[in-house]
Amino acid sequence: MNIVSDIFATIGAGGWVSYPLLFTSGLLSYAIGFRLIQLRRGDKRSVRMIINSVRSNPQMSSKPPSGILEKAIRNCLSALHENSQDREKTIENELFDWRKSLSQYQKIIHTIVLITPLMGLLGTVIGMIETFDSLGDMSLFSQSGGIAGGISKALITTQMGLVIAIPGLFFDRFLSRREEKLLDEFEQIKDILTHG
Repeated sequence: MNIVSDIFATIGAGGWVSYPLLFTSGLLSYAIGFRLIQLRRGDKRSVRMIINSVRSNPQMSSKPPSGILEKAIRNCLSALHENSQDREKTIENELFDWRKSLSQYQKIIHTIVLITPLMGLLGTVIGMIETFDSLGDMSLFSQSGGIAGGISKALITTQMGLVIAIPGLFFDRFLSRREEKLLDEFEQIKDILTHG
């Protein structure tokens, strides 16, 4: 219980900029969690082996798919079953929505990673203004914190901005690489189902 009250006291000491930073932290966590789940490949086998497995075992459709690749393969095979005239166009249309869904929340993560250090910098500027006001008034020890309060506010918001942005940057890179790999595998699905 003491740790929670210390965390809230620290956030409160950062001034009003801490609250938007806290909100962006929650939004970033949600977006990263969503993308981690959305970009879950599932089955570790090659694309060709998954396709062969789905084709040879029609009862698999009653079980939930293991990941996004198997979902996309099932949808493509189902679409081909309904319309086998123009295979390439049918598969391309089916994979279009899947490709679009891979990039969901990507821009939000990019934006938050870029904006949180700037919000921390805004808190730094506000804290430094408060510090210089205290110096100008010669109120070294005032009820609002004086010099120490201004410097503390400046450092807390800077730290919060960096604590949010740095892990967000790592997750963004990791998820972008995973998305690129899945896009390549979608191309493999298209090639195999069109020509195979």
